[in-house]
Amino acid sequence: MKIREMNLLPDACADLLCYLVATTAATYALTSDWRVDLSVISCRSWLSRNRLSLPWLDRVRLGRLALQITRHDLRGEGIALIQADVQGLFKGDMKVNPASTIVQRMLQVCHHALEDHRFA
Repeated sequence: MKIREMNLLPDACADLLCYLVATTAATYALTSDWRVDLSVISCRSWLSRNRLSLPWLDRVRLGRLALQITRHDLRGEGIALIQADVQGLFKGDMKVNPASTIVQRMLQVCHHALEDHRFA
């Protein structure tokens, strides 16, 4: 199957950012450590799973934005993740769980952040 350029898909950037925010928040909830390296791995994994490509500089920008959202913006939106919430963020295949209200709220935050940063 052919790999597509992610910029051609309208919601792909928000979906990837939401996945990065969810994995960053889950990692912090479980370890109390900000693991930037996992953001890189998560980004590669998501792109590969969805057969998409994204230039490296855009991946860096999204990773940085995900960390900013996770560290600062989630609490401002009333999203405080605890260890008990982590499992509900993901389905068995490590895709974000769209039925989770936390994920739905994270996705809204991501859409707003992308609009504010004119990234997409």
